[in-house]
Amino acid sequence: MSIMSEFKEFALKGNVMDLAVGVIIGAAFGKIVDSLVGDIIMPVIGKILGGLDYSNYFIPLSGQTATTLAEARKAGAVLAYGNFITVVLNFVILAFIIFLMVKQMNRIKRNAPPPAPSAPPEEVVLLREIRDSLKH
Repeated sequence: MSIMSEFKEFALKGNVMDLAVGVIIGAAFGKIVDSLVGDIIMPVIGKILGGLDYSNYFIPLSGQTATTLAEARKAGAVLAYGNFITVVLNFVILAFIIFLMVKQMNRIKRNAPPPAPSAPPEEVVLLREIRDSLKH
C-alpha cells in the first residue's frame, strides 16, 4: 500500500474528521470565552476593585515608565501579571464549561437504553446445530 493511499485512508476515517470539526469549533468557542472574560467579566471585576484595568497591570523589567502594557512591551521586557490573570480566568471558565458538557454527555449515555444484542454469526449457529444433533 502506498503512503498516499495509507494517508487517504487515515485522513478520511470518521474519528479524524470528528476531531477536525471539534478543533475548529473549539477555536471559535475559545474566542467567545476570551470576549466574555475580556469584555464582560474583567471590566466588572475592575470596577468592583476600584475601576482598575487588569490588562494593564505589569511590572517593568527594563526600567520603562510607560503607562500601558503595549507601550511598555515596545520599550522592553515586562512581567504582565494582569494579562496572566485574564488568561487564567479564561482557562477556568473554559474548563468549567467543558466539564459541564462532559457531565451532561455522561448523564445522557447512562440514561440511554442498552443496545440490543446482535444475532450470533452464521458459523456459530451451524456449530450449535451440529453440537445439538450429536447429543441426540
